[in-house]
Parts: sequence; structure tokens; C-alpha cells
Amino acid sequence: QVQLVESGGGLVQAGGSLRLSCAASSSIFSANPMGWYRQAPGQQRELVAFITNGGNTNYPDSVKGRFTISRDNAKKTLYLQMNSLKPEDTAVYYCNNYFETWQWGRGTQVTVSS
Repeated sequence: QVQLVESGGGLVQAGGSLRLSCAASSSIFSANPMGWYRQAPGQQRELVAFITNGGNTNYPDSVKGRFTISRDNAKKTLYLQMNSLKPEDTAVYYCNNYFETWQWGRGTQVTVSS
């Protein structure tokens, strides 16, 4: 079972930036398409960024142009650079493979104040 540990969240003012990291425990990380997900209170978890094992990316319109997903397969680490943050980005952020088959980590809290 792959363990995932997210970090890098925090409290930031609207317009600010954060960089999230997700460390995976297994080298099978490199063979998997990966996603960053978020869950706001009372909301369903949603995918906010996707990257193939080859590095192609995709984003929903809500974050396109503001968020950038990347990966370092040698370090088994996934990143999410978040710029121009908005209060509606406030949520717990998680990573997982695109098929969501690995055990979810604890996530990292991102709070954006207005």
C-alpha cells in the first residue's frame, strides 16, 4: 500500500501563493497519473489538477491559469504551485493517483483570507 504525505498548506491572504508537496512511499508513483484533490467543508472532494506519468497536465476552469501541478519521479514527490489564491480555494488538499486507489493521506489545510 502506498503511503501519501501532503505538506505545505497554511494561512494566506487572497492573492497570495502556496506550494504544496506530496511525498509517496513507493516508486510505483512514477508509473501512475496523479491528481491533487481538495475538499471544502460540506463539499465533495474534487479534482483540481491532473498530471500523467509523462508530465501532461490538465485543470478545471476554476483553477486554470492559477495552479500548476508538477512531479519529480526520482523524489517520488508531487507538487502543486498555487498562485492568485482566492477565499474559495480554502479546503483540505490531498493527493492520490488519478484512479484514487491508494489510501488517502491526512491532507494539508489551505486557508485563504479575504
